[in-house]
Amino acid sequence: MLQAVLPHSMRMLRGRSVLDWSYAAGLVLGALFALARYGSYMDGYEKAILLLAAPVFIALGWGWGSIRALLLVAAGVSLLAIGAYQGELVRSEQAFLLKYLISSQSAIMWMSALFFLATASYWTGLLGGSDFASQVGTGLTWSAVVMGSTGLLVRWYESYLIGADIGHIPISNLYEVFVLFSLMTALFYLYYEERCGTRQLGAFVMMVVSAAVGFLLWYTFEREAQEIQPLVPALQSWWMKIHVPANFVGYGTFSLAAMVGFAYLMKTHGAARSGRGALALWGAAMALALLLALEAVAFRKTGSSTFWLAYFAIFAAVFGAIVALRKRIAERLPAREVLDDIMYRSIAVGFGFFTIATILGALWAAEAWGSYWSWDPKETWALIVWLNYAAWLHMRQMKGMRGAPLAWWALGGLLVTTFAFLGVNMFLSGLHSYGQL
Repeated sequence: MLQAVLPHSMRMLRGRSVLDWSYAAGLVLGALFALARYGSYMDGYEKAILLLAAPVFIALGWGWGSIRALLLVAAGVSLLAIGAYQGELVRSEQAFLLKYLISSQSAIMWMSALFFLATASYWTGLLGGSDFASQVGTGLTWSAVVMGSTGLLVRWYESYLIGADIGHIPISNLYEVFVLFSLMTALFYLYYEERCGTRQLGAFVMMVVSAAVGFLLWYTFEREAQEIQPLVPALQSWWMKIHVPANFVGYGTFSLAAMVGFAYLMKTHGAARSGRGALALWGAAMALALLLALEAVAFRKTGSSTFWLAYFAIFAAVFGAIVALRKRIAERLPAREVLDDIMYRSIAVGFGFFTIATILGALWAAEAWGSYWSWDPKETWALIVWLNYAAWLHMRQMKGMRGAPLAWWALGGLLVTTFAFLGVNMFLSGLHSYGQL
């Protein structure tokens, strides 16, 4: 086995450009600098995470040049913001760049606006057959990812400006993980867009990102969730740094697969004027509208029912319009084989990361609560999500299932995933109750 691995590793190293090696050297030097400067504040596990991050991001950057550019730009803008603070959090309201552009909250608001604009651009390109509009959508999506990544990095720094005992990686509450979810979903979509050479799916995938951004904005203005809070004791662990990102790779790719599944159904039944095909599309559209506006039901008790009912009505109108224009849309979507392949790859990647996240969560639970598994509602629903996608992959790989049944299954998987991600926090309580709304 070692003989097989070594030649493969050598092939990866050969043919690398000066730019590739410069990028790798920059990451290694940055990790070593951080270790030398802040190592005294880290335990052994955190040091290991830091050092392992360098080769992981080197491999990512070598395998996908666009992610390398993203890392460099986001790091550069974040360092600019950190320099502008001059060690004083109050400057977020005094310095022009911080107040209006690159403080964490400003950057995340820009991210939100750019994602909405990207969604509109993708749909303009798809409906109007305009490649230029779709290219604009791609550019806006990349810009949103840069701003969201900057927002999380700067928020991390801001938490330490509040106090050394308060500082933490910004993936600890619903506000922060909704930003993370939006970034993960958008990034994986951009990868498949580049890999498959098609921008038509951006119109579908960015809708689920826009729904997440809509919730994020409500959560910001209704609950003032942007305020940085100290970690609850259960989250004061290095496990959080690896468990949560792995989880949200799963959530993001599962959501991507569901929207690709909807596109697959549009491609399959797009020519249907009436009958079962058209009825199926209308049913899928209304189910998605209700699912993406799930909070409309949950938040009636908060006094914001008008807002959330309007949120559902908007999605119902949008998805209804999509079904009404199904023939034109279906003609411009990629071939069903391409859609099926993206759906499969997304679920396969998500399943791998979700499996890792579940194992890490069990190890974290053993350390925090003395038991690997407690049948807590969050744990139970994580298992349901895992079993759902394990069965999906089994039916595709071992039984040869293809086409519309798997697309419907991917759509149903979004319901299961959404409840595990958000519904448990709304309706149930347990050991994970610190994540309640």
